Parts: sequence; structure tokens; C-alpha cells
Amino acid sequence: MKIEVLGSGCAKCMQLYDNVNKALAMSGKEAEVVKVQDIPSIIKYGVMSTPALVIDGKVQFSGKLVTPEEIRGML
Repeated sequence: MKIEVLGSGCAKCMQLYDNVNKALAMSGKEAEVVKVQDIPSIIKYGVMSTPALVIDGKVQFSGKLVTPEEIRGML
């Protein structure tokens, strides 16, 4: 599984990255977690507001911060 956290490096984007890692630990699953801060790469996903979460190439949400529990439900 590949998980991408899209964002410019703001506080919410960094918190989302941490929440993804917590969700993985809670679920016992393993994944490649990548921060994507390159604006053209973010736009390719059609994301206009960050933070955003992409799991295996599919945008799960954008423009909000979600909890580790909510992320765990997406895994």
C-alpha cells in the first residue's frame, strides 16, 4: 500500500503525516508513507486545498485534518 500526504509543509500537513503513521500502528498494517510537497504533483491529483490524503492513487479527502481513527477506517 502507498499512502501520500499532500501539502506544502504547513502544520496541518505535518500533523496529517503523523496521524497516518499512528493509524498504521493502530491497525497493524504496513505501508509506504510519502510526503508530497511539490505543487505540480499535488495539482495532478486535482487537489485544490491541502492537506490531502491519497491511498494507492485515490484521493480520500482534501482540505481538512482527520484523526488517526478516521484514517484507520480508510486503510
